[in-house]
Amino acid sequence: MNETVLSKPLPLSAFHITDAFWRREMELVRNEVIPYQWEALNDRIPGAAPSWWMHNMRAAARRNAAKRAGKPWIPSAVAKELRFEPLPEVGQAPDPDAFYGFVFQDSDGYKWLEAVSYQLIRQPDPALKATAQEAVDAICAAQEDDGYLDTYYTLGLRERAFTNLRDHHELYCLGHLCEAAVAWHQATGQDDLLNAAIRFADCCAEKLGREPGKERGYPGHEIAEMALIRLWEETGEDRFLKQAEYFIDERGQKPFYFDIEDHARRGEALEGDGTGSAYHQANAPVRDQTEAQGHAVRAMYLYSGMADAARITGDPSLKDACEHLWHSAVEEKRYVTGGVGATHIGEAFSRPFDLPSDTAYSETCAAIGLAFFARRMLQLEPKSNYADVMEEALYNTVLSGMALDGKSFFYVNPLSCEPEACKTDARLGHVKPVRQKWFGCACCPPNIARIVSSLPQYAFTSSEDTLFVHLYVAGEMELTLNGKPLKLKIESSMPWNGEVSLSVAQGKAEGTIAVRIPGWSRDAKVSAVTLRNILTPGTPELAADEKKETEKDGYVYLTGTWEKGDRIEMFFDMPVRMLAADPRVRETAGQVCFMRGPVTYCTEAVDNQAPLHLWRVDPAALADKLDEIPVRDMEIGGVLVKSLEIPAYRVLQENGEGLYHDWHPRKEIPGTLTLIPYFVWDNRGETEMQVWQRCR
Repeated sequence: MNETVLSKPLPLSAFHITDAFWRREMELVRNEVIPYQWEALNDRIPGAAPSWWMHNMRAAARRNAAKRAGKPWIPSAVAKELRFEPLPEVGQAPDPDAFYGFVFQDSDGYKWLEAVSYQLIRQPDPALKATAQEAVDAICAAQEDDGYLDTYYTLGLRERAFTNLRDHHELYCLGHLCEAAVAWHQATGQDDLLNAAIRFADCCAEKLGREPGKERGYPGHEIAEMALIRLWEETGEDRFLKQAEYFIDERGQKPFYFDIEDHARRGEALEGDGTGSAYHQANAPVRDQTEAQGHAVRAMYLYSGMADAARITGDPSLKDACEHLWHSAVEEKRYVTGGVGATHIGEAFSRPFDLPSDTAYSETCAAIGLAFFARRMLQLEPKSNYADVMEEALYNTVLSGMALDGKSFFYVNPLSCEPEACKTDARLGHVKPVRQKWFGCACCPPNIARIVSSLPQYAFTSSEDTLFVHLYVAGEMELTLNGKPLKLKIESSMPWNGEVSLSVAQGKAEGTIAVRIPGWSRDAKVSAVTLRNILTPGTPELAADEKKETEKDGYVYLTGTWEKGDRIEMFFDMPVRMLAADPRVRETAGQVCFMRGPVTYCTEAVDNQAPLHLWRVDPAALADKLDEIPVRDMEIGGVLVKSLEIPAYRVLQENGEGLYHDWHPRKEIPGTLTLIPYFVWDNRGETEMQVWQRCR
């Protein structure tokens, strides 16, 4: 085993998925979500909020054509106001040449196109490619001659481009364009979208940087950092890596750029350094930041880019910063469902250990961002706690964001939901008791599609001599170890069963296979065996080849010569676990929740008598009997899942005592609580739900 543990994701083309659980999700995205979202991007979903994506792209293309023909182009009155979300006036038909939607609307189509590209890598499909080509052509036609590509400003006050980096998302759209372009290039070999991304990146670099005549700006909403690094990896052009490093290094430096540009828009000069912005992770240089603060999605994307840069440059100070920020986000501000970002005010992190259940924001995109960050930390240093958190986010909040039929979505993922309260209490206005068909701000649906479509790149990474297995996803893969090809087969029934095997199907190579011991497994067993002498009778020289076994940071490293007949057998016990939160989490004091394997469980009023807050569990009585809790098959929305049956007590409501009265023991009756996986809640109609159960 090489001491260098830096790794990169397994190419999607190298893995054929057979996994029952994740194959269903990937096929759902391919067959339902992608076609549905294409209709949404074209504003063809009845009853759904308009996307305006294709509308804006086509309008920008007409504007460019007019400019090239020497014809005048007058921006609409709406565009001149530079609103954050310009929309048609009520009762008026949309102006075909106006920009509509949020300032970041372009990015929705880029994320969709990225997901499509991953699906095309998995399985070529001429019809799907033709649909995607329509989107690519629209994007390229919307690009201006100087490389600029942001329809908000193209259709508005173009001279104001790059004057509000804090709020207007040009660099965010650049990031998603780069991600889509790389994926499209890998899927098709075409460079049309890649060239568009390169030209826009170069256009941005001409305006932003430390060189004389440039503005020292950086993204208000991060993602360009990791996207430019990906563009560098695809093209080998060092200028993209340098631009990503500049964005990371310049962020939070004094004088604070967002204050400079804010004053400049008012025609004023900034006196002093300004105040910075914790909301934008721009109140201090990134290496000095130790607490996850501000907008949760922005933070996760920034930290992901920082981890990428730390891996590539070997900068120890950047790696240290990533570790501090990981600890803050994960050990002090993470929900048990793998969600982050507790407050709807600014879609942001709250203070440490402030994790309310009913008002939780826990945006789907933030959990996706946490998975991005975790994967990149694993590439830096394979430690099982990174994979544990990635797995938790993927199996819970990420999948909760999409209905089982792929046609409605959660933006916000609460841990407790009482539908009537959501409808009548303004404090819960951000919490929807049912998934929505689409959103005006539709970042989450295509984000789910792209991470699900690229799941194998989170499950497996590799270095020159080591394959790292972070998640147990069944399938067949091709890779090289020390330059020699191997074909491997993984069998797994996660997340419902902990028996896993990895076998060599073809090839011979020396190297290491490192498998993760999940943190939820209390009695994990990993062993390397060989069937070579059985597969090739009469050849005793093929008898068992001893593998050197070491364990480090939650991974078992098995090193030796691998060839057909070699097999790693793993058993990860999957006990029902009863969890309590740190006492500093006020909102869950006196409550417990239940997990099995990587799956968090909840109660719904569909299965349990409402109101759910009157149910009590007895942790002291359950503690020694968790192995006896029935785990049963249950079908929800046509999907077979595992449910739990927990002994509990229901407090009887007694009327006529008044709002306040002398305390006395409450009458209660024994019963059973049925718990279902959190990711499948709200697939049987509007109903009450809670993750944390009150204790007797």
